[in-house]
Amino acid sequence: MKLTQQLKDFLRGQGAALTGVGDLRGAADCSYPVGAVVALPLPPNVIRDLQTAPTEEYYHLYHSMNQKLNKIVLAGEQFLKDQGYRAWAQTTDRITLSPDHVSPLPHKTIAVRAGLGWIGKNCLLVTPEYGPALRLSSLLTDAPLVCGQPIVQSQCGGCDLCVRHCPARALKGRLWQVGDLREALVDVNLCIQKQREIMRRAVGLDIDLCGKCFAVCAYTQNYLQNAAQPAEATCLQSSGR
Repeated sequence: MKLTQQLKDFLRGQGAALTGVGDLRGAADCSYPVGAVVALPLPPNVIRDLQTAPTEEYYHLYHSMNQKLNKIVLAGEQFLKDQGYRAWAQTTDRITLSPDHVSPLPHKTIAVRAGLGWIGKNCLLVTPEYGPALRLSSLLTDAPLVCGQPIVQSQCGGCDLCVRHCPARALKGRLWQVGDLREALVDVNLCIQKQREIMRRAVGLDIDLCGKCFAVCAYTQNYLQNAAQPAEATCLQSSGR
């Protein structure tokens, strides 16, 4: 338990907003028994803009957040190696996607096993704190870490905001169940094609980024409301109200 808390504290000290540890025994294409996952939320102002259209700011932020996550998990890898354990950070330059855009062990799979959230109807990890408006990374290890309780049921219920607002009509509206393949939730080819079309039109870049499905999520909206409350309280205090 001590090592687990030390690792989580270390990762938070490196900048992670959320951390978790998941049991990877039985996971396909994985020779490590444990995975640690970290998350960074997108800034509220960027999310609000994405409700209309993707922006160049989001494009640059997407890559800068990936670089920050790479540094966090590489630091975590070294932390565990210094304790005498094997560890391997799943950085963007180490992961090879298959032709159909699947990584061998997705970060969100580890996050679900760690209890950080569930897979939404948008096929993204949804967390209670930030909804799906975040970026993830992870590292694999043989360290004897205490794993979180996996989340095995979707909390999306009857909400279909992401489905109704998907520009590609690529989301199928299915409630995620453990073991579901990605294709049960989303038509990836439709999604990517529309993302490229939107990005070319919005910012002149031929790249597959959109963000609409996580920007409109009810859990993301809760995050935005909670983020706005401190600022509103400060304004009221400064005005003497």
